[in-house]
Amino acid sequence: MQTITRQLVEALSPLKFRPPVTHVYNPLTYAADAYDQYLSFYAQGPKEAVFVGMNPGPWGMAQTGIPFGEVGAVRDWLGITAEIGTPENMHPKRPVDGFACAKSEVSGRRFWGWARKVFDAPESFFKRFFVANYCPLIFFEASGRNKTPDKLKVKERGPLVAACNAALRETVLRLSPEYVIGIGEYARRQAQQALEGLDITIGRIAHPSPANPAANKGWETLITQQLSDIGIPV
Repeated sequence: MQTITRQLVEALSPLKFRPPVTHVYNPLTYAADAYDQYLSFYAQGPKEAVFVGMNPGPWGMAQTGIPFGEVGAVRDWLGITAEIGTPENMHPKRPVDGFACAKSEVSGRRFWGWARKVFDAPESFFKRFFVANYCPLIFFEASGRNKTPDKLKVKERGPLVAACNAALRETVLRLSPEYVIGIGEYARRQAQQALEGLDITIGRIAHPSPANPAANKGWETLITQQLSDIGIPV
């Protein structure tokens, strides 16, 4: 899995993005030690299912290097601690403070909170599942506004998608899941594209972001039912 990560970093490093994007962070570089721990602890296959998110949040993976990486969940439940560096060009409104970050990412708190509630120990969760982000980059505009990958210019999306598709496909081939579950519709669509031709069931669960109205009305109950409908009892 570390090899897949290195290849993805190499493929992404020459990419350039124009305004309105002014700052691009890649946690796989400045938070590499934390992500390596995550892979070493939890990426031993095969898995029943792989969950796939869109890309990092500013107070989650951007801080800890872990998908949906809310600081408290990563440190206290996943048991990961590491020195976190900083992006080469850091936006003053989006600082990277690593595990000292005082802000809590709601999506990560909800996702790992659900996993902890249902499975108690991380080893029980990761025995069946793995969590990855489709795109490891986070994009900011001059205002500090987060720009998601689907909103990038078409010419910029092409090489980005090619690199991310290749990494996701290799990850799935390595972990041999029966299911790949997009966390949100964008991740589901990209997984469908990246995994074309593979004998894998691709599904979707609601994204835990507070920007998703459905997530604010009992997200844990909702996704437990959605997973059951796909064929994954929890």
